[in-house]
Amino acid sequence: MEPIESEQEYAARVPSYEVNPRKRFNWLHVITVLGAIWLLFLLVSIIFQLPISGFVGPVMSIMLLLFFVVAGLLFWAMAPKANRE
Repeated sequence: MEPIESEQEYAARVPSYEVNPRKRFNWLHVITVLGAIWLLFLLVSIIFQLPISGFVGPVMSIMLLLFFVVAGLLFWAMAPKANRE
């Protein structure tokens, strides 16, 4: 009895970030949106002369923390593929 030959090829499942490495940078849009919201808040406080001294300290501390998080995530996003030959 002869073996049945099939032309069906099986593709290995590859994570989506390995298919297109630029997808790793999509989360950067969140940082842009956060910056735009902060600028809008500052503009509204300038226009209506709202006191924001209580907000500035904590927000700047969070932004400093986010700076280091973003730096780490950028290193992750720009990392070369581990299985590159």
